[in-house]
Amino acid sequence: MSASLIWWSVVIYLAISLLLAVLSRQARAPDMAGYFLGNRQMNGVVSALSYSATTYSAFMMVGLAGLTYAGGVGALGFEIVYFAGVSLVAVFGPRFWSVGKAFGFITPSEMLGYRYASKPVAMAVALASCVFLIPYAAVQLAGVGYLLEGTTQGAIGFSTGVVLATAIAIAFSFIAGIRSVMWTDSLQALVMIVVSTLVAWLVIQGLGGFGALFDTLANEHPESLAVPGSGLFSFVTFLGLTIPWFFFSVSNPQVSQRLFMPSSMRAMRQMLIGFLVFGFVYTLVSVLWGFSALAAFPGLERADLATPTLLGSHYVPPILGVVVMIGIMAAAVSTIDSIMLTLSSMLSRDVYAHLRGASETRQLRAGQAVIPIIALVALGFAELELDLIAMLSVAASSGLVSMVPAIIGAFFWQRGTAAGALVSIIGTSLFVLFVYASGNAVLGLPAGIWGIVVSSGLFVGVSLLGRPPHERAAAFLAAAQGAGAEDSLRQESDG
Repeated sequence: MSASLIWWSVVIYLAISLLLAVLSRQARAPDMAGYFLGNRQMNGVVSALSYSATTYSAFMMVGLAGLTYAGGVGALGFEIVYFAGVSLVAVFGPRFWSVGKAFGFITPSEMLGYRYASKPVAMAVALASCVFLIPYAAVQLAGVGYLLEGTTQGAIGFSTGVVLATAIAIAFSFIAGIRSVMWTDSLQALVMIVVSTLVAWLVIQGLGGFGALFDTLANEHPESLAVPGSGLFSFVTFLGLTIPWFFFSVSNPQVSQRLFMPSSMRAMRQMLIGFLVFGFVYTLVSVLWGFSALAAFPGLERADLATPTLLGSHYVPPILGVVVMIGIMAAAVSTIDSIMLTLSSMLSRDVYAHLRGASETRQLRAGQAVIPIIALVALGFAELELDLIAMLSVAASSGLVSMVPAIIGAFFWQRGTAAGALVSIIGTSLFVLFVYASGNAVLGLPAGIWGIVVSSGLFVGVSLLGRPPHERAAAFLAAAQGAGAEDSLRQESDG
């Protein structure tokens, strides 16, 4: 695939996406809810496509395909566990939406700060999110770098791809906030799912069909089809990867913040169903990409080069290959945009405003000002070129699991206290960082397993020693249930 073809494709993608972003701007000047939540008026179809593009980023077609290449069928099991975890949205989605509507929450950290009657809790969630999500944003940037480098055989360098993705992400975020991101996401998601599925089928036909592909794997790489997979996976490793990923939909604030945005409970239902359909298809496509690359190009220097190598090969027509490449790049940019907007909203709303008592207008300006700073820090991480995107993605989720007990307790355990939430978030975040710094193993178990155990123990133990904010908890739970919560979602589904 020639560098000139890719550059022209990037120019066309930018022209169309920037036009959509500009058209999505509101007539009036945005406030915090308008800039970061789209005024809570996003319809179900746009929400589903944007949620899909944000969640299924460079991790899927680059990361999951690479994980399949390196670890075999265990990668499919890993992703299926995440897919099962999306069921948490059916439980928490309506509750997030209801309390967001009732109290005007902009960020998940603001929600937890209110529930536990504690500004330090809100600040801790915001700062911990920065610690773990900026490296995750860097993973997306690295995915674009590997993609452009691999598809052009080095004609476009890794650093060029990283800088390009950073610049595009900043531009989309500034034009209209989350509205521009969601509308460009919708176009990107449709192109991504249709073309990647078509190209996966073409590659498999080029390898002789499904039967020939799996015969090759069975004869030449039998370990890739054996549960739990090849040498990359063991039972402990599998648990360490899947436990944080199961909680992804509620632990990652750039995803859970989307639960504040649908215009109605019906739109919430449409978002969830659309996302599940998209995710099921895209998961199968990404795994088949990894298996196809293993059959066609065994012995790659980096597993994350599996998809770029296929796209640059004779198995894929150049025009279709470049469209898939643009789709993957767009998905990565979408995730970076969402992370930057979420972190900037949390820092302005839950750190800057608490420390300085800033007005809504000053919060918005502070949030916009910090966006390029977050992007540049992520760019610095990406330039380290750390190995295996899928593993690094899970490392971020391992730290964010520190917030899961506080989120569950907010809706289901009135006995939870601010001290319990604060200690569990800070203590688990520090512990996870320590585990990774010491080689990702304590007593033979990785951070992905320890995170949920330590955070749950700290939250419950410390909460039992203190006095919960009964009145605040009661008001919060009444709001969560008052708008119908889970029952409304189920009733609309039945209807």
